[in-house]
Amino acid sequence: MRSAVIVDAVRSPMAKGRAPRADRPGGAFSTLHPAELLGQTLRALVDRNDVDPGEVDDVIVGCVSQVAEQAGPVGRWAWLGAGLPEHVPSTTIDRRCGSSQQAVDFAAMGIMTGVYDVVVAGGVESMSRVPMFTARQGRDPYGPSVNARYAPGLVPQGISSELISQRWGIDRHELDVFAARSHQAAATADLRAELVPISVPANGVPGRVVDADETIRPQTTVEALGELPSAFDQPEWRERFPDLGWHTTAGNSSQLSDGAAALLLMSEERASQLGLRARARIHAMAVASADPILMLTGPIPATEKVLERTGMAIDDFDHVEVNEAFAPVPLAWQRHFGADLEKLNPRGGAIALGHPLGASGARLMTTMLHGLEETGGRWGLQTMCEAGGMANATIIERL
Repeated sequence: MRSAVIVDAVRSPMAKGRAPRADRPGGAFSTLHPAELLGQTLRALVDRNDVDPGEVDDVIVGCVSQVAEQAGPVGRWAWLGAGLPEHVPSTTIDRRCGSSQQAVDFAAMGIMTGVYDVVVAGGVESMSRVPMFTARQGRDPYGPSVNARYAPGLVPQGISSELISQRWGIDRHELDVFAARSHQAAATADLRAELVPISVPANGVPGRVVDADETIRPQTTVEALGELPSAFDQPEWRERFPDLGWHTTAGNSSQLSDGAAALLLMSEERASQLGLRARARIHAMAVASADPILMLTGPIPATEKVLERTGMAIDDFDHVEVNEAFAPVPLAWQRHFGADLEKLNPRGGAIALGHPLGASGARLMTTMLHGLEETGGRWGLQTMCEAGGMANATIIERL
Protein backbone atom coordinates (compact mmCIF):
# COMPACT_ATOMS: atom_id res chain seq x y z
CA MET A 1 0.00 0.00 0.00
CA ARG A 2 1.29 3.45 -0.93
CA SER A 3 2.03 6.26 1.51
CA ALA A 4 -0.20 9.34 1.58
CA VAL A 5 1.69 12.51 2.43
CA ILE A 6 0.77 16.09 3.21
CA VAL A 7 2.60 18.57 0.99
CA ASP A 8 0.93 21.70 2.36
CA ALA A 9 -1.84 22.82 4.71
CA VAL A 10 -3.37 26.26 5.04
CA ARG A 11 -6.36 27.91 6.62
CA SER A 12 -8.21 31.17 6.51
CA PRO A 13 -8.30 33.36 9.59
CA MET A 14 -11.14 32.48 11.92
CA ALA A 15 -13.89 35.10 11.97
CA LYS A 16 -16.81 35.50 14.33
CA GLY A 17 -19.82 33.58 13.03
CA ARG A 18 -22.09 36.52 13.61
CA ALA A 19 -24.54 38.03 11.15
CA PRO A 20 -24.73 41.84 11.06
CA ARG A 21 -27.58 43.53 12.90
CA ALA A 22 -28.68 47.10 13.32
CA ASP A 23 -27.05 47.25 16.77
CA ARG A 24 -23.77 45.48 15.92
CA PRO A 25 -21.49 44.63 13.02
CA GLY A 26 -21.20 41.11 11.69
CA GLY A 27 -18.08 38.98 11.74
CA ALA A 28 -15.24 39.72 9.33
CA PHE A 29 -16.55 37.19 6.78
CA SER A 30 -20.27 37.74 7.29
CA THR A 31 -20.56 39.50 3.91
CA LEU A 32 -18.50 36.85 2.09
CA HIS A 33 -20.19 33.91 0.36
CA PRO A 34 -18.85 30.59 1.74
CA ALA A 35 -17.84 29.44 -1.76
CA GLU A 36 -15.73 32.59 -2.03
CA LEU A 37 -14.17 31.99 1.39
CA LEU A 38 -13.21 28.43 0.48
CA GLY A 39 -12.28 29.44 -3.06
CA GLN A 40 -9.70 31.96 -1.89
CA THR A 41 -8.27 29.36 0.48
CA LEU A 42 -7.99 26.79 -2.32
CA ARG A 43 -6.42 29.34 -4.67
CA ALA A 44 -3.81 30.24 -2.05
CA LEU A 45 -3.00 26.56 -1.50
CA VAL A 46 -2.48 26.00 -5.23
CA ASP A 47 -0.54 29.21 -5.83
CA ARG A 48 2.04 28.59 -3.12
CA ASN A 49 2.92 25.14 -4.45
CA ASP A 50 4.61 24.30 -7.72
CA VAL A 51 1.92 21.93 -8.93
CA ASP A 52 -0.42 22.01 -11.90
CA PRO A 53 -3.95 22.21 -10.41
CA GLY A 54 -5.11 20.16 -13.38
CA GLU A 55 -3.31 17.18 -11.82
CA VAL A 56 -5.67 17.16 -8.83
CA ASP A 57 -7.81 14.02 -9.00
CA ASP A 58 -10.50 15.18 -6.59
CA VAL A 59 -11.42 17.97 -4.18
CA ILE A 60 -13.00 16.52 -1.04
CA VAL A 61 -14.68 19.11 1.14
CA GLY A 62 -16.32 18.87 4.54
CA CYS A 63 -19.37 21.00 5.26
CA VAL A 64 -22.09 20.43 7.85
CA SER A 65 -24.95 22.75 6.88
CA GLN A 66 -25.26 21.82 3.21
CA VAL A 67 -28.21 24.11 2.56
CA ALA A 68 -28.77 27.65 1.29
CA GLU A 69 -25.43 29.10 0.17
CA GLN A 70 -23.69 25.86 1.15
CA ALA A 71 -26.17 23.66 -0.72
CA GLY A 72 -23.33 22.77 -2.95
CA PRO A 73 -21.45 20.95 -3.90
CA VAL A 74 -19.74 23.90 -2.23
CA GLY A 75 -16.28 22.54 -3.06
CA ARG A 76 -17.12 22.48 -6.77
CA TRP A 77 -18.27 26.11 -6.81
CA ALA A 78 -15.32 27.20 -4.68
CA TRP A 79 -12.86 25.50 -7.05
CA LEU A 80 -14.47 27.00 -10.16
CA GLY A 81 -14.89 30.40 -8.53
CA ALA A 82 -11.15 30.38 -7.83
CA GLY A 83 -10.53 30.04 -11.57
CA LEU A 84 -9.22 26.48 -11.27
CA PRO A 85 -9.59 23.76 -13.96
CA GLU A 86 -13.11 22.69 -14.85
CA HIS A 87 -12.22 19.02 -15.33
CA VAL A 88 -11.32 18.54 -11.64
CA PRO A 89 -14.32 17.10 -9.71
CA SER A 90 -15.36 17.67 -6.12
CA THR A 91 -17.53 16.06 -3.50
CA THR A 92 -18.88 17.38 -0.22
CA ILE A 93 -19.19 15.13 2.82
CA ASP A 94 -20.81 15.39 6.22
CA ARG A 95 -19.57 13.69 9.34
CA ARG A 96 -20.77 16.57 11.43
CA CYS A 97 -17.94 18.39 13.25
CA GLY A 98 -15.38 15.91 11.88
CA SER A 99 -16.37 16.45 8.26
CA SER A 100 -13.09 17.87 7.00
CA GLN A 101 -11.01 15.49 9.12
CA GLN A 102 -12.95 12.76 7.34
CA ALA A 103 -12.20 14.54 4.05
CA VAL A 104 -8.47 14.23 4.81
CA ASP A 105 -8.89 10.59 5.80
CA PHE A 106 -10.86 9.77 2.64
CA ALA A 107 -8.22 11.53 0.54
CA ALA A 108 -5.48 9.50 2.23
CA MET A 109 -7.43 6.27 1.70
CA GLY A 110 -7.81 7.02 -2.00
CA ILE A 111 -4.09 7.71 -2.34
CA MET A 112 -3.07 4.63 -0.35
CA THR A 113 -5.20 2.36 -2.52
CA GLY A 114 -4.07 3.88 -5.82
CA VAL A 115 -7.36 5.54 -6.76
CA TYR A 116 -5.82 9.02 -6.44
CA ASP A 117 -2.36 10.52 -6.91
CA VAL A 118 -3.12 14.12 -5.93
CA VAL A 119 -6.04 15.30 -3.78
CA VAL A 120 -7.12 18.52 -2.13
CA ALA A 121 -9.02 17.95 1.11
CA GLY A 122 -10.55 20.67 3.23
CA GLY A 123 -13.66 22.22 4.62
CA VAL A 124 -15.71 25.35 5.02
CA GLU A 125 -18.50 26.67 7.20
CA SER A 126 -20.09 30.10 7.26
CA MET A 127 -22.03 30.13 10.51
CA SER A 128 -22.92 33.78 10.07
CA ARG A 129 -24.63 33.18 6.71
CA VAL A 130 -25.88 29.59 7.22
CA PRO A 131 -26.60 29.26 10.95
CA MET A 132 -26.63 25.94 12.74
CA PHE A 133 -29.82 23.91 12.37
CA THR A 134 -30.87 25.79 9.21
CA ALA A 135 -31.30 22.43 7.50
CA ARG A 136 -33.74 21.13 10.10
CA GLN A 137 -36.36 23.79 9.43
CA GLY A 138 -37.92 22.94 12.78
CA ARG A 139 -38.33 19.25 11.94
CA ASP A 140 -37.28 16.12 13.83
CA PRO A 141 -34.12 14.62 12.25
CA TYR A 142 -34.16 11.41 14.30
CA GLY A 143 -37.33 9.57 13.40
CA PRO A 144 -39.70 7.66 15.70
CA SER A 145 -37.52 4.56 16.17
CA VAL A 146 -34.51 6.50 17.43
CA ASN A 147 -36.72 8.62 19.67
CA ALA A 148 -38.27 5.44 21.09
CA ARG A 149 -34.88 3.78 21.62
CA TYR A 150 -33.49 6.78 23.52
CA ALA A 151 -36.65 7.88 25.31
CA PRO A 152 -37.25 10.28 26.94
CA GLY A 153 -35.17 11.74 24.12
CA LEU A 154 -31.78 12.78 22.83
CA VAL A 155 -30.27 15.94 24.22
CA PRO A 156 -28.41 19.01 22.92
CA GLN A 157 -24.62 18.83 22.94
CA GLY A 158 -24.51 21.34 25.79
CA ILE A 159 -26.35 18.86 28.03
CA SER A 160 -23.88 16.18 26.93
CA SER A 161 -21.13 18.55 28.02
CA GLU A 162 -22.73 18.83 31.46
CA LEU A 163 -23.07 15.05 31.71
CA ILE A 164 -19.39 14.61 30.90
CA SER A 165 -18.40 17.12 33.59
CA GLN A 166 -20.51 15.18 36.07
CA ARG A 167 -19.13 11.75 35.12
CA TRP A 168 -15.46 12.83 35.17
CA GLY A 169 -15.81 15.10 38.18
CA ILE A 170 -14.77 18.26 36.34
CA ASP A 171 -15.80 21.44 38.14
CA ARG A 172 -16.55 24.91 36.80
CA HIS A 173 -13.20 26.38 37.83
CA GLU A 174 -11.27 23.69 35.95
CA LEU A 175 -13.32 24.35 32.81
CA ASP A 176 -12.69 28.09 33.02
CA VAL A 177 -8.96 27.59 33.62
CA PHE A 178 -8.79 25.45 30.49
CA ALA A 179 -10.80 28.00 28.49
CA ALA A 180 -8.53 30.85 29.52
CA ARG A 181 -5.51 28.70 28.62
CA SER A 182 -6.94 28.23 25.12
CA HIS A 183 -7.04 31.98 24.51
CA GLN A 184 -3.61 32.54 26.04
CA ALA A 185 -2.04 29.73 24.01
CA ALA A 186 -3.55 31.00 20.76
CA ALA A 187 -2.52 34.58 21.54
CA THR A 188 1.12 33.64 22.20
CA ALA A 189 1.50 31.12 19.35
CA ASP A 190 2.89 32.30 16.04
CA LEU A 191 0.08 31.17 13.71
CA ARG A 192 1.12 33.22 10.69
CA ALA A 193 2.61 30.30 8.75
CA GLU A 194 -0.69 28.44 8.69
CA LEU A 195 -2.79 31.47 7.67
CA VAL A 196 -3.63 32.77 4.21
CA PRO A 197 -5.16 36.25 3.82
CA ILE A 198 -8.77 36.55 2.67
CA SER A 199 -10.08 39.54 0.73
CA VAL A 200 -13.59 40.68 1.59
CA PRO A 201 -14.96 42.71 -1.35
CA ALA A 202 -17.36 45.56 -0.70
CA ASN A 203 -19.95 46.48 -3.32
CA GLY A 204 -18.18 44.43 -5.95
CA VAL A 205 -14.79 46.07 -5.54
CA PRO A 206 -11.75 44.85 -3.58
CA GLY A 207 -12.26 45.45 0.10
CA ARG A 208 -10.25 44.89 3.22
CA VAL A 209 -7.92 41.95 3.66
CA VAL A 210 -8.38 39.78 6.75
CA ASP A 211 -5.06 38.23 7.75
CA ALA A 212 -5.46 37.47 11.46
CA ASP A 213 -7.89 35.54 13.63
CA GLU A 214 -10.78 37.65 14.89
CA THR A 215 -11.82 35.30 17.67
CA ILE A 216 -8.86 35.24 20.06
CA ARG A 217 -9.32 37.24 23.27
CA PRO A 218 -5.88 37.58 24.93
CA GLN A 219 -7.37 39.49 27.84
CA THR A 220 -9.53 36.52 28.91
CA THR A 221 -9.18 35.67 32.60
CA VAL A 222 -10.48 32.85 34.74
CA GLU A 223 -12.18 35.42 36.94
CA ALA A 224 -14.08 37.00 34.04
CA LEU A 225 -15.13 33.59 32.75
CA GLY A 226 -16.40 32.72 36.21
CA GLU A 227 -18.95 35.54 35.97
CA LEU A 228 -20.71 34.07 32.94
CA PRO A 229 -24.06 32.32 33.44
CA SER A 230 -24.74 28.70 32.58
CA ALA A 231 -25.87 28.31 28.97
CA PHE A 232 -28.08 25.25 29.47
CA ASP A 233 -29.60 25.59 32.94
CA GLN A 234 -33.21 25.59 31.75
CA PRO A 235 -36.33 24.21 33.48
CA GLU A 236 -36.88 21.23 31.13
CA TRP A 237 -33.29 20.05 31.50
CA ARG A 238 -33.10 20.75 35.24
CA GLU A 239 -36.21 18.61 35.73
CA ARG A 240 -34.73 15.73 33.72
CA PHE A 241 -31.18 16.03 35.12
CA PRO A 242 -31.54 17.47 38.65
CA ASP A 243 -27.99 16.55 39.71
CA LEU A 244 -26.02 18.37 37.03
CA GLY A 245 -23.67 21.20 38.03
CA TRP A 246 -24.55 23.52 35.12
CA HIS A 247 -20.95 24.47 34.45
CA THR A 248 -21.04 24.95 30.67
CA THR A 249 -21.03 28.59 29.55
CA ALA A 250 -20.42 30.54 26.37
CA GLY A 251 -16.91 31.19 27.68
CA ASN A 252 -15.82 27.58 28.09
CA SER A 253 -17.44 26.39 24.83
CA SER A 254 -16.29 26.73 21.24
CA GLN A 255 -17.13 29.92 19.40
CA LEU A 256 -19.44 30.05 16.40
CA SER A 257 -17.21 31.10 13.53
CA ASP A 258 -16.66 31.35 9.81
CA GLY A 259 -13.60 29.71 8.30
CA ALA A 260 -12.04 27.43 5.71
CA ALA A 261 -8.99 25.18 5.53
CA ALA A 262 -7.38 23.03 2.85
CA LEU A 263 -4.59 20.47 2.53
CA LEU A 264 -2.67 19.22 -0.50
CA LEU A 265 -2.11 15.46 -0.29
CA MET A 266 -0.25 13.18 -2.68
CA SER A 267 1.28 9.77 -2.93
CA GLU A 268 4.85 9.91 -1.74
CA GLU A 269 5.98 8.84 -5.21
CA ARG A 270 4.09 11.64 -6.94
CA ALA A 271 5.43 14.26 -4.56
CA SER A 272 8.96 13.04 -5.28
CA GLN A 273 8.36 13.10 -9.04
CA LEU A 274 7.13 16.69 -8.80
CA GLY A 275 10.04 17.74 -6.61
CA LEU A 276 7.73 18.65 -3.73
CA ARG A 277 8.63 18.17 -0.09
CA ALA A 278 6.44 15.73 1.82
CA ARG A 279 5.94 17.42 5.18
CA ALA A 280 4.02 14.65 6.95
CA ARG A 281 2.70 11.17 6.35
CA ILE A 282 -0.80 10.00 7.23
CA HIS A 283 0.17 7.11 9.48
CA ALA A 284 -3.19 5.71 10.62
CA MET A 285 -6.85 6.59 11.06
CA ALA A 286 -9.94 5.26 12.78
CA VAL A 287 -13.58 6.08 13.36
CA ALA A 288 -15.70 5.06 16.34
CA SER A 289 -18.92 5.87 18.12
CA ALA A 290 -20.16 6.09 21.68
CA ASP A 291 -23.43 6.65 23.56
CA PRO A 292 -25.42 9.33 21.67
CA ILE A 293 -26.62 10.83 24.96
CA LEU A 294 -23.13 11.46 26.33
CA MET A 295 -22.33 12.00 22.64
CA LEU A 296 -19.07 13.95 23.01
CA THR A 297 -17.03 11.05 24.43
CA GLY A 298 -16.45 9.50 20.98
CA PRO A 299 -12.78 10.67 20.88
CA ILE A 300 -11.99 8.18 23.65
CA PRO A 301 -12.94 4.96 21.77
CA ALA A 302 -11.66 6.45 18.49
CA THR A 303 -8.27 7.07 20.11
CA GLU A 304 -8.24 3.61 21.70
CA LYS A 305 -8.98 2.09 18.30
CA VAL A 306 -6.18 3.90 16.46
CA LEU A 307 -3.71 3.16 19.26
CA GLU A 308 -4.57 -0.53 19.17
CA ARG A 309 -4.25 -0.52 15.39
CA THR A 310 -0.76 1.00 15.50
CA GLY A 311 0.63 -0.32 18.78
CA MET A 312 1.37 3.25 19.86
CA ALA A 313 0.87 4.80 23.30
CA ILE A 314 -0.32 8.27 24.30
CA ASP A 315 3.16 9.23 25.47
CA ASP A 316 4.49 8.65 21.93
CA PHE A 317 2.80 11.82 20.68
CA ASP A 318 4.48 15.20 20.62
CA HIS A 319 1.31 17.14 19.74
CA VAL A 320 -2.33 16.23 20.32
CA GLU A 321 -5.39 18.05 19.01
CA VAL A 322 -8.72 17.25 20.68
CA ASN A 323 -11.38 19.63 19.41
CA GLU A 324 -12.58 22.03 22.07
CA ALA A 325 -16.27 21.77 21.25
CA PHE A 326 -16.80 22.22 24.99
CA ALA A 327 -14.04 22.31 27.60
CA PRO A 328 -15.10 18.99 29.24
CA VAL A 329 -14.39 17.11 25.99
CA PRO A 330 -10.57 17.46 25.90
CA LEU A 331 -10.37 17.40 29.70
CA ALA A 332 -12.25 14.09 29.97
CA TRP A 333 -10.08 12.69 27.17
CA GLN A 334 -6.95 13.86 28.97
CA ARG A 335 -8.05 12.26 32.25
CA HIS A 336 -8.98 8.99 30.59
CA PHE A 337 -5.57 8.58 28.96
CA GLY A 338 -3.44 10.38 31.55
CA ALA A 339 -2.07 12.50 28.71
CA ASP A 340 0.38 15.36 29.21
CA LEU A 341 -1.71 18.54 29.29
CA GLU A 342 1.18 20.55 27.85
CA LYS A 343 0.95 18.55 24.60
CA LEU A 344 -2.82 19.00 24.32
CA ASN A 345 -3.93 21.83 22.00
CA PRO A 346 -0.70 23.76 22.66
CA ARG A 347 -1.54 26.46 20.08
CA GLY A 348 -5.05 27.04 21.41
CA GLY A 349 -8.26 25.36 20.36
CA ALA A 350 -11.81 26.06 19.29
CA ILE A 351 -12.60 27.96 22.49
CA ALA A 352 -10.20 30.65 21.28
CA LEU A 353 -10.05 30.08 17.52
CA GLY A 354 -13.67 29.12 16.93
CA HIS A 355 -15.35 26.05 15.50
CA PRO A 356 -16.51 26.55 11.90
CA LEU A 357 -18.10 23.11 11.87
CA GLY A 358 -17.22 21.70 8.45
CA ALA A 359 -13.79 23.36 8.40
CA SER A 360 -12.62 22.43 11.89
CA GLY A 361 -11.10 19.04 11.09
CA ALA A 362 -8.83 20.50 8.40
CA ARG A 363 -8.09 23.51 10.62
CA LEU A 364 -6.91 21.24 13.45
CA MET A 365 -4.78 19.21 11.05
CA THR A 366 -3.22 22.40 9.67
CA THR A 367 -2.49 23.73 13.14
CA MET A 368 -1.03 20.39 14.26
CA LEU A 369 1.28 20.09 11.25
CA HIS A 370 2.66 23.58 11.75
CA GLY A 371 2.97 22.98 15.48
CA LEU A 372 5.03 19.82 14.94
CA GLU A 373 7.29 21.64 12.51
CA GLU A 374 7.80 24.52 14.91
CA THR A 375 8.77 22.27 17.82
CA GLY A 376 10.55 19.53 15.88
CA GLY A 377 8.05 16.94 17.08
CA ARG A 378 7.51 13.75 15.11
CA TRP A 379 4.10 12.29 15.97
CA GLY A 380 0.72 14.03 16.03
CA LEU A 381 -2.71 12.72 17.03
CA GLN A 382 -5.96 14.46 16.11
CA THR A 383 -9.42 13.48 17.31
CA MET A 384 -12.72 15.28 17.55
CA CYS A 385 -16.22 14.61 18.82
CA GLU A 386 -19.13 14.56 16.38
CA ALA A 387 -22.90 14.55 16.71
CA GLY A 388 -24.53 11.25 17.57
CA GLY A 389 -21.49 10.08 19.55
CA MET A 390 -19.18 9.67 16.55
CA ALA A 391 -15.49 10.57 16.36
CA ASN A 392 -12.49 10.43 14.05
CA ALA A 393 -8.88 9.85 15.06
CA THR A 394 -5.92 10.43 12.75
CA ILE A 395 -2.19 10.00 13.38
CA ILE A 396 0.37 11.88 11.31
CA GLU A 397 4.15 11.57 11.24
CA ARG A 398 6.15 14.70 10.52
CA LEU A 399 8.83 14.00 7.94
